[in-house]
Amino acid sequence: MVDLDTLSVNTIRGLCMDAIQKARSGHPGTPMGMAPVAYTLWQKFLRFDPADPIWPNRDRFVLSEGHASALLWSLLHLTGVRAVDPDYEVLGRPAVTLDDLKSFRQLDSHCPGHPEYRWTSGVEATTGPLGQGVATSVGMAIAGQWLAARFNRDDFTLFDFDVYALAGDGCMMEGISSEAASLAGHLKLSNLCWIYDSNRVTIEGHTDITFSEDVAARFLAYGWNVTTVADANDLDQVGRAFHTFRAETARPTLVLVHSHIGYGSPVEDSPKAHGTPLGPEGVKAAKRFLGIPPDADFHIPDGLPDWFARGIGARGDGLRTDWEKTFEAYRGSHPGLADELERIHRRELPEGWENVLPVFPADPKGMASRDSSGQVLDAIAQAVPWVLGGSADLTPSTRTRLAFDGAGDFQPGDRSGRNLHLGVREHASAAVANGMALTKLRPYWSGFLIFSDYAKGAIRLSALMEIPTVHIFTHDSIGVGEDGPTHQPVEQLAGLRSTPGLLVFRPADANEVVEMWRVVATLRHEPAALVLSRQALPTFDRSRLGGAGGVARGAYVLAEAPSGEPEVILLATGSEVSLAMAAYEELTADGIACRVVSMPCWELFDRQPRDYRDEVLPPAVTARVAVEEASTLGWDRYVGDRGAVVGMHTFGASAPLKQLLNRFGFTPERVSHVARELVAHGKETTS
Repeated sequence: MVDLDTLSVNTIRGLCMDAIQKARSGHPGTPMGMAPVAYTLWQKFLRFDPADPIWPNRDRFVLSEGHASALLWSLLHLTGVRAVDPDYEVLGRPAVTLDDLKSFRQLDSHCPGHPEYRWTSGVEATTGPLGQGVATSVGMAIAGQWLAARFNRDDFTLFDFDVYALAGDGCMMEGISSEAASLAGHLKLSNLCWIYDSNRVTIEGHTDITFSEDVAARFLAYGWNVTTVADANDLDQVGRAFHTFRAETARPTLVLVHSHIGYGSPVEDSPKAHGTPLGPEGVKAAKRFLGIPPDADFHIPDGLPDWFARGIGARGDGLRTDWEKTFEAYRGSHPGLADELERIHRRELPEGWENVLPVFPADPKGMASRDSSGQVLDAIAQAVPWVLGGSADLTPSTRTRLAFDGAGDFQPGDRSGRNLHLGVREHASAAVANGMALTKLRPYWSGFLIFSDYAKGAIRLSALMEIPTVHIFTHDSIGVGEDGPTHQPVEQLAGLRSTPGLLVFRPADANEVVEMWRVVATLRHEPAALVLSRQALPTFDRSRLGGAGGVARGAYVLAEAPSGEPEVILLATGSEVSLAMAAYEELTADGIACRVVSMPCWELFDRQPRDYRDEVLPPAVTARVAVEEASTLGWDRYVGDRGAVVGMHTFGASAPLKQLLNRFGFTPERVSHVARELVAHGKETTS
């Protein structure tokens, strides 16, 4: 009698070996070692419907050791997961065909080298940098518990999904996993299970050269439940471990699995199994050991797809069908909440949400953009109940605490709170927010701009995954003052702006903040970085200046030359727009025709039609001065080779703000002087 469990596990191993060998690139060791664990989870435990891979109450599986992607591609193919289009519609075709597997790691294949969200259905998160997947899974688990608290009712359980993440030794070494595990343990996320593939091998060699800590003791100290599987090939042990997780109601669970990297191959338990194809003879030797026909590539025994259909397929179909029936009854009893859920799933906002946006009166004293942003965020969160977030221990400084009645705090004793306390964990905070966004909530997290460096990996992944995570940064410039250069961002704006797909906003006053949030709230497939000031910014009198609605186009004319034909253009962002306006007044008084352009979002401006961009920045006007308390990198694209940039060329210094502005030349006099020189030079060259 054929043992279908063993046959399934070895078929997965064979597909992984063949895909990697055909590509002559990839990581065979982990898929071969962990195939029994992944198979057991998917076939016998995972509440997931391959026919509807975006069913809201599905269990999530995150492959944090993303180099083992062949393992996931084999599972998606064998279980018959269906493809989903960008509008979240399930299509009739498979997410991963056999041809996709055969073109593993090749251009346009749905089987890339690492899991890519939005590229292949069944991938819950993009993982590549080790540790990102497990950290992201914490956000998914938080979202699951919040959704349950918000929407479940006595007679209706809409949300009780679990989140599984498969991690390796590298994930455990990365600092982000420690941050995330600490947070998960504090929050007692009992719907979270990390599966630790302890194969004791990394690229450089066996882990005893770098990694000798007691991981189980470490996680017990974090407040996790820990259970051990002594042999990854023992499916009964693996199954008991998952039963242990499901029975745990007060803690997250770490399943520590002792596995053999490259199991069954000539390089089993060797670093050579990690990141190099086994070679034709090595593949054949492994297949002979596993009982796979050695000369049959991409071999799938007859009846095996049906076996998966009767396992995960039938279970998932039943669970999803029951959920849909429950939801239809729920809609009748709780129509308002049902409408919220449908909007969440489609990434839509409630009708009339924009009506809550304030309008700030002109005020020469103004307010810090962190303060105006906090007010707008609080108003939006009241109108959009699935907006929630927090900070990396800086909420009083970033002004991101939701203060309306009933906002509450998300803690072990109350899962309904909208305020998250993420602790001094910038990197994990950004990844957690990504996990929540992947669960279709509208999350934000916040910190100081200087510490965006700590979170850069997760910020980049939010752009790569095309998810609307909101990254809020305050203390945006040398305006931080006395804290000194360690806390004064200089190069961070340039770094964020260099990230494809990330919208970076630096608003100039309170009404630009309102318009910024009007854009950000509606984003469906793009993250945003909001860069806000600690110091007060004047609120401009819009009755005599350009309307703040120009934020939606990235840049706009704030102040026009009296004649309408400028000799010089001043470009600025954030706090430096008011500085440009002061220089504008000086230049205008001296009879120099000057225009001020506020450029709160370069990325949006670059998307505008050429006619609009030329209208704001006429090509004929080459005398242009950009002003920003940051690295000058990138401004040349707007000022041209005949323009100038008043910016930072060094790090800052520790001193009161006014002294810093004088030291580094951020004064109306300096900006005016530079503008006059450009105008004079232009006249000389044309005379």
